[in-house]
Formats: sequence, C-alpha cells, structure tokens
Amino acid sequence: MDSILDYLKLKPSAQSIDYVENKKQFHLFTLLTEQRHLKTWTLSSAIRGNTKEGLQMLLEVDKDISSMIEEYSKNLTVIEQTADAVCRAINEGRKIYFYGCGSTGRLSKLMESTLWRPFWRKIKTSPVWKKLENKLPDDIEDRLIGEMTGADRALISSLEGFEDLQLIGRLQLNDRGIERGDVVFCVTEGGETSSVIGTILAALAQYGEPDDKITLEASERLFFVYNNPDHLLIPFERSRMVLENPGITKLNLATGPQGITGSTRMQATTSETFILGVALENAIYNLLKDHLSGQEMAEIGFEPGISLSDRLLSFSDVKLAVGKCIDTLAEFTDSETETCKNRRFATYFAREALITVFIDGTERSPTFRLHPLDTINGKRRKSWIQVWTDAKDLKEGWYALLGRNFRGLDPHYYKLFFEKEIADPYLKETALKSLEKAGNDQESLYDLSFSDLNIKLFGPDNGDIGVIVCVDEERSKLNDPDSVFRRFGELFREKGAKIAIVAVNGKPEAGLSNTFEADVEVNIKLPSFPDPLGLRRQIALKMLLNAHSTGLMAKLGRVIGNTMTSVNPSNLKLIGRATYLVKSHVNDIISKWSRTQKYGSVDPVSFEDVNAVLFDSMDYVAGINSGQTAEVALSIIRILEALKTRSPVTWDEARFIHEEQGLEGYLKNSI
Repeated sequence: MDSILDYLKLKPSAQSIDYVENKKQFHLFTLLTEQRHLKTWTLSSAIRGNTKEGLQMLLEVDKDISSMIEEYSKNLTVIEQTADAVCRAINEGRKIYFYGCGSTGRLSKLMESTLWRPFWRKIKTSPVWKKLENKLPDDIEDRLIGEMTGADRALISSLEGFEDLQLIGRLQLNDRGIERGDVVFCVTEGGETSSVIGTILAALAQYGEPDDKITLEASERLFFVYNNPDHLLIPFERSRMVLENPGITKLNLATGPQGITGSTRMQATTSETFILGVALENAIYNLLKDHLSGQEMAEIGFEPGISLSDRLLSFSDVKLAVGKCIDTLAEFTDSETETCKNRRFATYFAREALITVFIDGTERSPTFRLHPLDTINGKRRKSWIQVWTDAKDLKEGWYALLGRNFRGLDPHYYKLFFEKEIADPYLKETALKSLEKAGNDQESLYDLSFSDLNIKLFGPDNGDIGVIVCVDEERSKLNDPDSVFRRFGELFREKGAKIAIVAVNGKPEAGLSNTFEADVEVNIKLPSFPDPLGLRRQIALKMLLNAHSTGLMAKLGRVIGNTMTSVNPSNLKLIGRATYLVKSHVNDIISKWSRTQKYGSVDPVSFEDVNAVLFDSMDYVAGINSGQTAEVALSIIRILEALKTRSPVTWDEARFIHEEQGLEGYLKNSI
C-alpha cells in the first residue's frame, strides 16, 4: 500500500531527515507533561457549548498542584534547603540567579521584578530599614537576577534556536557574572530544556573536579527544578547528566499532564512559581526574624506562628478562591471571545499585576499560533492583545515591567561563540538570525506605556475591549477621576469599547468599590493569609488568566479536544510535539469504522512520514508569510484528504478547507 508521501508526491527534506535520524533526543512525546489529561479531554466541544463548563474543566486540573504540594508539606527538607541557600547567599554577599526558558524564563523575571525587587524597595522606605541597613547589603534588591533564554527580548516571543543550545545557557551565566558560590536555580517544566541544562552544568563546572567536599558545596547552591518523573527523563542524555549528578539538588514538582496537552505554562509553571516563591518568602523571613521584633515583622507582612508547611498549604485556599469566580470569569471569556470573533482587539492595563498580565498575553502567541506583540513601527495592529501600564513613554514602560533597565544580549560576544561552537548547520543559521533580534536595540520596538503616542498609534476603537487588572487598593482608584486606572476606563468607554475589570483582593478591609461600573467584573477574594511578597495574589491571577486565555482560544477553534493544534513548531521540542499531534489526530480519524466504510482502510501514518509533511508545511507557511496559519492543522487536513482520495492534495487546497470549516469542523465531517 502506498504511503502518504507517495500520494502527496513528496520527498522528505534534508532538515526532516536530519530531525528524524539525528534529533531523537528531542522526540519528547513520552514525557508525562506531553500526555492528554482525562479531565479536559473534550474541552473544545464542551466550552463552545457552555463556557462555564469548559473553564471548570481547566481549573479542575489545578487540583493536581494541590496534591503535589501536600506531599511536599510532609517532607520539607528540599524546600528548606532552597530557602537556606538564599539566606546564606545574602549573608555572604553572593548573588541569586534564576534561569529558565519560555514560561520558566518568564517565571524567573517574575521572581526578580514582581516578588523580590518591590519587596526590598518597600522595606527600604519603611521605618524598619534603620535596623536593617547595617545588617544587609545596600544593593539587596539587585542581588536576585531573573534571566531567561534570550534575555529580556525573549519576554515578547521566543528566539528560535536558542532553547536548543546548551551553549547559550553557559554564555548567559558568564555574561551575568554568576560565579562559584552564587546560588543558581535552573527551572525547566519538562526537565529537558537544553539551554537550562547548559546553565546548571556550566554552574557546576565552576566548582572544578568533584570530590566529596566540592560536591556538597555545589549541592547546597545549585538547584534544578522540573515537572516530569525521573524515569521518563533518564533516557535523554542531557537530562541524565543532571539527574544523576550529586552536585546538583533536584526539586521534582511533577503534577501530571497539563490542562492543555503539553502547555506547561499552566500547571507546571504555576507549581514552580508557587513553591519557589514560598522558598523566597521563607528565606526572607529567616533573614529578618533575628533583627526585627514580632510587631515589626507583622508590619511588613510576616505574622507570627506561620510555618513553612502553612505557607505551602495556603495554595489550596488560593485555588478555591479562583474557582468561586467561575460565573463572572465565564462572562469575561465570552466577552473577549466576541471581541476576537469580530476582529477587534483587547488591551490590558495593569500596574502591580503587570508582569503576570504581560506573561499571559505574550504566551498566547507561541501556544496558539498568534501574532506576537506589535512593534511601534507596524503599519497596523496584528496582535489580538496589547498590554499597557502607567508610564509616560516606552523606556519608562519597560522599567515598570522589569523594575530595572532593559537587558539584551551583546551580539558581538555571542556571535563569536555561535559561529565557533554550534556544529549543526541548521541550528547555527537559526540561532544567528535570532541573535539579531536579541540585543538592547529591541527595547525601542515595543511600547507598554499608556501615553499619548501609544493611544494615537494603537488606541481603542468601537468593538474593542479594555481590561483593567487591579490588586487590592488599585480597585478603589477607579473612583478617582484623576487616577490612571479611571482615565484608561473612560478612554475605552468613550471610544465604544467594552470594559472588563479583574480584581484580586487579599485585604478584606480594603473592600471593593463599584462606583465605576464595567461590562463585566471578576473579583478574586482571597482568604486572609500573610502574603508579604504578593505571591498568592499573583498566583491567583495567573491561574485565572491562564484558564481565561486558554478557554478563549478553545472557543475560537485553536484547541481540538485538549490538544494545541495551533502550536508554533519553532524549536526542536515543538517540532516533535507538532509531529506527534498530527500523527495522533490522523491515525485516530482513519481508525474510525465509519471512515473505513466510506473510504476504505489505510495503514497508520508513521512519525517519519508525518514529520516530512510537517517540515513541508513550515516552508509553505513561511512562504505565504501568514503568521497565524497553523502548520499542524494544515498537515492534518492535507494528509487526511490525500488518504481519502488516494491522490495529491496541495497546501492551498488544505488551507481553503481550513478557512472554510476550521480543523474541528473538518475532523467531524471526516468520520
């Protein structure tokens, strides 16, 4: 029987042959994070029938995080070790380095810019600083560095090729001045990300030839955080080099499959953010408790009698508070869905919640194959979403996001090593192209400010939606006609846009004011629990926005079942995921009895053949310059059509079917 490549008259490209034969270490579909979760199996059809039901499915998966945290609360040794390491680093005048890639890279930025820096800046303006200034480094807010693969530009969108390089992790570690004795947290949802592994191995190499003393010293300072069972990672050489090394302390936070298959921005990164945030919280408590009175500790948010276990177990109450918002959350999701269906745009405004809002917005692009954030020199808006904050211009907007100046990669430094040390010609070419978009000059392309210029270029219009995200007292600022929150809301109202408010309230005494009314308002009312870094507020907002944006995309047809059929195959891992998705959906359809009765039986398609089709689809999409066309969907349709007719089908024909029916509609009509 002919193969699908025979029907399509297609020969595998050199890149596809290389991927299949030489990149088996990136065929990751055996990992637990790449499996389908039973609770969300029918998400796409459920949420289109009933938004609330679909969102409940997504939020239900967060219970897996609670279960994992409960287990950790029974044995606190490793988390206590991480907190002790942070405390020791500050006392010894060392640095703390968080490094991740993609979602975990954004986690690292949040650790620095939302949890650590604001806390210490607030402490420095409080009366207690007089007691602390001779006990702590004057530059304590700069001692924690949050870095991601590709540096700050990668916050906007991934830089292709970088994730697949252990080299870049080593280079960024050196570039940021991280040395032996500094504390390093390398965070990877899957446990196999090359750039993150390159970072932890480079940090370990700084300790020299191992002996018992050196191994102990390193293990007290080097931490690898991940979300897959060890036995599934051991077959991958790069993961094995970390997991079997006693000089690296491991935090395995596996919770199981994600709410959306492979979308580790959800439960995996939520669990990592919370547990590492609690470790920071506990470290700061230990750092300050001997210098401040109980009353002073309470004034800065550390109430007496709260144990590390209590801090961990508070997650369940945060999750419960998010779940109670399901009715208004469904209204919010429906409202933004309508906006997108009408080809209009969403603008989010935030201050204290800025990074969490920004992360959810930018992560929609690679997950669901959307246009990334627009640059200031674009002729028209393409991105469905933009994020603004209280800033007068572009540079101030970045500072509001990061809490410091923008930090890119020096192309001269990195190019030298890329050209010399990357052996794979395809990867070298891709990485060098990405390096051109990673420098400090990238700061000037993206404007997050609520400024006259930004309003003129990308301001609201009739049919848009403006989303105001508030934390605690920020909600009451909508009562003040002169506040930036109120001015944002009034601008959108004047232009005929809808207004949504998302408010997180961890201070019951602050109350919620309704004098400024929105079309929809979602209020997360957190239980009373000490939250000195604002960690629980950010986690609550993250879970809610993750469910919202995923539900939105499912309602718009960019999720089939609970699979990311619009995923952007932009690195070696995602190429493997995309290949596996195409193979799974095709073989599922052709195995149906009703299908075989109509069109006859055919053999299942192979990974190798599907990969050849996928690479061809990537070339096609790049050639038509259609940024939101999904290679996975087109590949599924083209293969099924060719198997049905036993004859060639062009990409243009597959694209026409996709535009007319959508992938889910097509799949329903194919059986």
